[in-house]
Amino acid sequence: MDPNRLEFAVKQHENTLYRAALAILADVQEAEDAVQDAFIAYLEKAPDFDGPEHEKAWLIRVTVNGCKSRLRAPWRRRTAPLLETYPAATREEGETLEAVLALPPRERAAVHLFYYEGYRTAEIAAMTGEAEGTVRARLSRARKKLKHLLEDETP
Repeated sequence: MDPNRLEFAVKQHENTLYRAALAILADVQEAEDAVQDAFIAYLEKAPDFDGPEHEKAWLIRVTVNGCKSRLRAPWRRRTAPLLETYPAATREEGETLEAVLALPPRERAAVHLFYYEGYRTAEIAAMTGEAEGTVRARLSRARKKLKHLLEDETP
């Protein structure tokens, strides 16, 4: 593997992977570890890609799967996130971020990939290994929950 290939991949995709991992895990350190694990897998497996989008999709899939594994860990059920670690530019953004973080991890992941990363439901389904209808259902449930949460916070 070309040593510059990993460096280029990190520069190109680390922010995207970090944001996706943070949306799923809701923990800064866990998200950083998940991204690091994805790049280690990239280095170890040295996969061949059809193009830059295929590389990005592969890295996101590895990151999402790693996040799912972390969420299944028994010790994770005994911790609580500190919301101070999620800065937002405005009060409204902070309220929205808190509402998104209140969603279950699978809905949070779907919302992040759809709204923040701009993927279509078919692409999200491919990345998460779920049916496209499942992704649409998760997004629909998440929208309803977010609407309810955000309406309750409005003065």
